[in-house]
Amino acid sequence: MIARYLPLPRSRFKVEIQAEGGQRIVIMIDGHLSRDKVAQVLDFVELIGGTATEAGLAGQSEMTKFNKLRAMIDRRFPMGWFTSQEAMIAYEDVFEEPLGPSTVSTYLARLVQKDVLVRSGSSALRRYRKKRVGQGSSREVVER
Repeated sequence: MIARYLPLPRSRFKVEIQAEGGQRIVIMIDGHLSRDKVAQVLDFVELIGGTATEAGLAGQSEMTKFNKLRAMIDRRFPMGWFTSQEAMIAYEDVFEEPLGPSTVSTYLARLVQKDVLVRSGSSALRRYRKKRVGQGSSREVVER
């Protein structure tokens, strides 16, 4: 499934989804765009099979550990901040296999380099979250 986000005026948000079977779904929101509306769109995409559920994630044994971690972050931490420890615990909970702290830290650093995640805090107090649409390419975010 391929999802494309088309650039539109601020008051209009449009998502086109191309399913593997060739189906085309277009979702458009006119007016004020809130987190709730975005969450509803993501729930709908998940409902039609656009993202994996946790049960589906656990059945993905052919995925690499890196891709499993990335999919788990998309599912468990879609908007909020999390630590590497929380990511490690969630990974082990979903996939029922260990993932060491240094591996988690390495994979999270790679996701920051790929502009998938942003990070905040010193190395001892580091937190991560998914990069928001329209956010600059800054890899380090300073929050007060």
